[in-house]
Amino acid sequence: MFTQLSGDAAPHEPSAVGLDLGGASTRIWASGHGLLQVGYPGTPRTPGHGPVVRGRITDPEAMWALLSGLRTGRRRPLPGGAVIVACRPVGSDPQLEAVRGLLTAAFEPARLLFIDTVRAAAIGAGAASAPLLIADIGAHLTEVAVLADGVTVAARRRDVGLHDDTDGPDPDAAVVTAVTDLVRHVCRQAGDREAIAAAVRGGLLLVGGGAARPRLAARIAGAAGTPVRRPAAPHLAAARGAGLAALAALRRSAVRF
Repeated sequence: MFTQLSGDAAPHEPSAVGLDLGGASTRIWASGHGLLQVGYPGTPRTPGHGPVVRGRITDPEAMWALLSGLRTGRRRPLPGGAVIVACRPVGSDPQLEAVRGLLTAAFEPARLLFIDTVRAAAIGAGAASAPLLIADIGAHLTEVAVLADGVTVAARRRDVGLHDDTDGPDPDAAVVTAVTDLVRHVCRQAGDREAIAAAVRGGLLLVGGGAARPRLAARIAGAAGTPVRRPAAPHLAAARGAGLAALAALRRSAVRF
């Protein structure tokens, strides 16, 4: 489907790239470039539209054009031959091969790895070590997970996001309900009960585009009955964390995600 780019030699020094392919934009962290957010031109703020919907690439040609443009069309193009760590939503494994093919063709990486979006966001927020309850609210997806020692202990998602019910009388109601329900379900999942209990005691870390809305965070705190905190630039936490994971992969001979 795609022609692999050529003529762009691998960088002289190893490089790292973190990718978060979201429903409203693609967010990228690259060594030597920092953080970059690229919106999808002409995409309406309605569910079911855009090149990425509910964690699935629905318009590969549009994504190819965007990613290949980042690779070659910028004054400081993103590097080829990099170690890439790409975020994956909960339950996205059946779609990973399509994403793998697209990213391989667009970037010609030396290595391509995947990481749970919630885990990447925890790394990007500097909160990946202690047991953690985290919620990621995006354009089309809401994910909640418990992490312990950087490992996903329990996680669930709901296909509801900020672009759902935007014309209704209470556009945030569906997201608040989704987060509250997912927190309850995740905390009841089988797993490390001690880690889950410790994560719940620590409150909820809110990331993603939804975390940029202070009133939404306050509503979730009230509905879920738990303190809610937000990192700086919460909508960029996952891309930043994926980039940091890619840097770590450069420094180690073998890394598993």
